[in-house]
Amino acid sequence: MSIFKSRMKEVSKVKVEYIKLGYLFILGEKFELKVGHKNVKTVDLNFENGQVKIVLPTKYKNKDMHKIVNLVLNKMYVEIAQKEIEGIMEKIRIKLKFAPEDYKIQIIKKSMVKCTQDRELIINPYIVKYNKETVEYMILHEYCHLKYKTHSKGFWELIKKAMPQYAKYDLVA
Repeated sequence: MSIFKSRMKEVSKVKVEYIKLGYLFILGEKFELKVGHKNVKTVDLNFENGQVKIVLPTKYKNKDMHKIVNLVLNKMYVEIAQKEIEGIMEKIRIKLKFAPEDYKIQIIKKSMVKCTQDRELIINPYIVKYNKETVEYMILHEYCHLKYKTHSKGFWELIKKAMPQYAKYDLVA
């Protein structure tokens, strides 16, 4: 048992050499993405000092690292979305006094939020790349489609009532 413990201490003291893969955004904040390898069994992801550091097991060193990193980041964005979206949905429901039948977090193409014919919102987990106010606006926008299918005068009045400064966050305005 003492040999195992001392080996674990040796492994944990090993300095990880990171390579910079670029930048990513979380709730509007820019983070440097760094990836390294270490003799561990599972992937580790940490946020520190404006950086997202991913430690991959050394068995992935010669594999397609970008594919593995994308899987890790996808999971990270889903987890952040699950944590953040619930509060935003409740805040908008209280303001508008109505809500979708349900919502789900799922990667969708060409959109961050989509209102279905079944009165369900589908929210792309990548929505959490934007700042919180922009996320609130995008979800509010689709909420309003529950009441108005088109961008009619009533639609924009409802948005303005719920978020008077909405034009600041409308990405296509």
